Amino acid sequence: MNLLVRLLVLGPARILPVVLTIALVAGIIYVVMVARTSPERAKEVVIAFFTWTFIALAVFFGLACLYALAENNAPVLDLALSFVIVALVGLSITRLCNRRFLKNHPHYIPKRTGRAKTKRRFPWEK
Repeated sequence: MNLLVRLLVLGPARILPVVLTIALVAGIIYVVMVARTSPERAKEVVIAFFTWTFIALAVFFGLACLYALAENNAPVLDLALSFVIVALVGLSITRLCNRRFLKNHPHYIPKRTGRAKTKRRFPWEK
């Protein structure tokens, strides 16, 4: 119970610098991509950036949580768990944004070509 209270009270203050840094970098990427390409392409790049960033954060801090559990280090577990929760929430929001983007821009949905077919090249076939 004590861990849950610390996550709810101290969690947002700890993770704010990381979230602001990620948002600032994403804003810079968006502005540069809008200047070079279209706004739709910029949104696609920012969604990909957020997806990979949040996956990397979740994996890294998930491993830190496991290490803190193994070492019985409660303060590190508390901090790493805060970052894992933020990374998973950010990843879910990013995936929802991607779904909405693909709904509004169906030409960005990758085409499924089906299964690969083997073409047999015997001497009597062309």
